[in-house]
Amino acid sequence: MTVPAPCGSWPSPVDAALAASHDGRPEFLGAVGDEVWWTAPRPAEDGRRALIRRRADGREESLLPPPWNVRSRVIEYGGHPWAAVPSADGPLVVFVHFPDQRLYAYEPDRPGARPRPLTPLCATGGGLRWADPLIRPGTGEVWCVLEESTGPAPTDVRRVIAAVPLDGSAAQDRAAVRELSDGRHRFVTGPRLSPDGTRAAWIAWDHPRMPWDGTEVLVGEIADGGPFTGVRTVAGGERESCPQVEWAPDGSLLYLSDAAGWWEPYRIAPGAGRGVPLSTGRDEEFGGPLWKIGQRWLAPLECGLIAVVHGAGTTALGVLDPTTGEIADAVGEWTEWAPTLAVLGDRIVGVAASPRTGYEIVELDTSSGHARVIGAAHHDPVDPAHLPEPVSRTFTGPGGREIHAHIHPPRHPERTVPDGELPPYVIWAHGGPTGHAPLVLDLEIAYFTSRGIGVAEVNYGGSTGYGRAYRERLRGQWGVVDVEDCAAVARALADEGSADPARLAVRGGSAGGWTSAVSLTRTDVYACATILYPVLDLLSWASDETHDFESQYLESLIGPLAEVPERYRERSPLEHTDRISAPFLLLQGLDDLICPPAQSRRFLDRVGDTVPHAYLAFEGEEHGFRRAETMIRALEAELGLYARVFGFTRDDIPPLELTPDV
Repeated sequence: MTVPAPCGSWPSPVDAALAASHDGRPEFLGAVGDEVWWTAPRPAEDGRRALIRRRADGREESLLPPPWNVRSRVIEYGGHPWAAVPSADGPLVVFVHFPDQRLYAYEPDRPGARPRPLTPLCATGGGLRWADPLIRPGTGEVWCVLEESTGPAPTDVRRVIAAVPLDGSAAQDRAAVRELSDGRHRFVTGPRLSPDGTRAAWIAWDHPRMPWDGTEVLVGEIADGGPFTGVRTVAGGERESCPQVEWAPDGSLLYLSDAAGWWEPYRIAPGAGRGVPLSTGRDEEFGGPLWKIGQRWLAPLECGLIAVVHGAGTTALGVLDPTTGEIADAVGEWTEWAPTLAVLGDRIVGVAASPRTGYEIVELDTSSGHARVIGAAHHDPVDPAHLPEPVSRTFTGPGGREIHAHIHPPRHPERTVPDGELPPYVIWAHGGPTGHAPLVLDLEIAYFTSRGIGVAEVNYGGSTGYGRAYRERLRGQWGVVDVEDCAAVARALADEGSADPARLAVRGGSAGGWTSAVSLTRTDVYACATILYPVLDLLSWASDETHDFESQYLESLIGPLAEVPERYRERSPLEHTDRISAPFLLLQGLDDLICPPAQSRRFLDRVGDTVPHAYLAFEGEEHGFRRAETMIRALEAELGLYARVFGFTRDDIPPLELTPDV
């Protein structure tokens, strides 16, 4: 039986500590013989990433104890941080350790073995960084992406494909590292080797393009002891995004391309010069934005079939027959498959989640069609009646354009909204902005919905998952389309009687933090905002105040700086703090190199005492919070903001103090 109670005041077993303990997801799957390995978040261990080994008998173990942290910083967002090969004496694993970014080799089954460094330290800028490794036991080398700082500025950097000796000779001598690519491109992925071992394929692109704007698929010949030769472009271009390339067992080259408006799989047969699409006319994505080097949306099987992650809005794991274009999907309730796949014979392993389950390791047996969870299995942390039941909807925005969103109404087994009251809603703007909000269980959302506060995740124009045309709505319109689309969803929920129009908030991190901050300067829809590690000052962000990867992102999102400098000023929240009247909470990591704390400090200096606000800064946190204690404090502060502004009381969180007080 349910009883009416004021929204926001409902008791909930989903506390901030529980939400923090379930933050993050498994990433970077790989097959090592008949075993499956992946990295996993450890919020309670200073936010490190552990390397997990699932043996053939199903036993799971963490290969490296704290403080080992298997995570790369290449392009700051990182990439595949490990590789391993089996042997009769046990596996050899090569991994990146986050604090020093060196490559290490480790033989976990050898008694007394400890990780040993393979690469040197470097005091220049951000030093040497590595990602997307590929071990070549026959050559005694590991091939990977090398990101090398050449000066003190964040844009003083070069990237090449490099070969690192496994004997440790490069640990003290940078000269022992062989460069395999010529450095002509600003960005590269790790190499994929042809079945006969004579050719390598990789992805490359240059400023000012982002990888979802345009990339090239390159193929080169492997020369003994030397760099790649005969390097040529076989697909892609300035207006064609190819986020992944792989070799099929028959020597065909497989790649993803959005040449026809959606990321789709293509195949270049042996001896052929052009790629042929393998599945057309489906109006769905088979790929996504390459935010991390080595992400995988497709994986070839020995039998000639291809594992694919595909869908529009939500995704599925399927098996593509390249001869017919037909796809057989895994059966299950999963609605989101992460861009990581591994293949073991006729089995495919992926990472998937649903509105009722967190991210799990799922294995699909292609011979039987049976899918089962084999790792990181979801277990309901509370009675599922306290978890949200989201609905995907399409709203109408300015000019009649479609806006996709996931709506999470308040839900509680013993409380209901009183007659005469409408629930408050928080509009969530995702990061990126070239990204999307997946339809999955998120305990941070449940933290609010189980207390009587609704959440609307908006996949505003510019989001991925709906084709290139939808993605490019944000071209030149960042701070306009995203803000309008979020406000349109908020207004629609209020107009239909689902949300209280006087108790609407906007919230987001990174690019979503930008959208939240701009919303306070351009709309009067929201009563308050939670702004996490945001972009606030476009001119500074475009002038060596962010990292190299995104240093020219604004050229497409806003427009060429040389041509429209006033647009950068006009859009920046920093320049319009006088328009802000709604209270806000600003959360910032002090080690953030992507959206640095200097932006938040300048913004707060401009705000002064003109509007109530709170600022929480966290030492040791970067772009996106990883430590449990940080996430707990941030969530409780956010709820404290809503309590003060929306007018409900709670005695289970510290009160949030605003300056000036209200």
